[in-house]
Amino acid sequence: MTILVTGAAGFIGSHFCVSALQQGLDLVLLDNLENSSIKVLKIIEELSGVAPVFEQVDVRDKDALVAVFDKYSIDAVVHFAGYKAVGESSADPLMYYRNNVAGSINLLEAMKEQGVHKLVFSSSATVYGEPEFNPYTELHRKQPFNPYGQTKSMMEDMMRDLCDSDSQFSMISLRYFNPIGAHVSGKLGEDPKGIPNNLMPFVTKVAVGELKELGVFGDDYDTVDGTGVRDYIHVMDLAVGHIKAINYLSDNRGFEAVNLGAGKGYSVLQLIETFERLNNVKIPFVIKPRREGDLAAYWADATKAKQLLGWQTELGLDDMVRDSWAWQSANPNGYSDN
Repeated sequence: MTILVTGAAGFIGSHFCVSALQQGLDLVLLDNLENSSIKVLKIIEELSGVAPVFEQVDVRDKDALVAVFDKYSIDAVVHFAGYKAVGESSADPLMYYRNNVAGSINLLEAMKEQGVHKLVFSSSATVYGEPEFNPYTELHRKQPFNPYGQTKSMMEDMMRDLCDSDSQFSMISLRYFNPIGAHVSGKLGEDPKGIPNNLMPFVTKVAVGELKELGVFGDDYDTVDGTGVRDYIHVMDLAVGHIKAINYLSDNRGFEAVNLGAGKGYSVLQLIETFERLNNVKIPFVIKPRREGDLAAYWADATKAKQLLGWQTELGLDDMVRDSWAWQSANPNGYSDN
């Protein structure tokens, strides 16, 4: 089976590629390198022992995308490509709809034209919106409250409709909670451009001295210590989840949405304390007002992932903070150091 991986040089995509290549899967890596580094390809090769096949293509370019399908005999697609900053999506929603939705339509059309019927999609818990109950199950209603979450929800709807229209299609949407961590080698990790949008890369950039302090938005939520609670998942556990999903698609048809999370929440202050204790690094922080749209707490019910895919997390918060710091401390300026 040959698998096309879009967004292959990104944070989650690159970790998936290492795991998949180590397991002997044949991959064609695709990325436009807009928010990633070409240096990632050499690191993937070093860690996996396999020189990856790579095409620099943007999914918004339909002709170039079709040419990739024509060039290779693709059997399935793992679709990571997409913008992912919630705040940026609210500031420039059309950019997100053009990239995440229009680009995904190009991909689905190319798949249909080429007779490729298997897709694993990188979705998000942001499709749920304000929790009606915790933990979120896949039966929770979808009501995203930012354009980023809307793009993920719209893609899921397209996948479901396509599967309903043609029984040959087999597609699974993996709804991530909060991916953090890095490859245990310290050679592959998260390297956001500019000021990080997510908590862990912000923590590591404060720890390495690039940023002065961490802003903690709100300490008056109804949680264990007043700060927001999230379900964190190690990126390597997430990579395994995608491999399990590929295996599932080989024997099943139709559309499924599946949570990938640890099933347990940690507060911002708990994450900071764990990082400081295990890495012996002080993280200065300042309490700031709540941000509009932030939720007090949510976490996953990952029962379906265990039942359907035979998947559950193996790595805990200690592993996540250690591996994140191993990456950042070895690469203080990200991939520009390599």
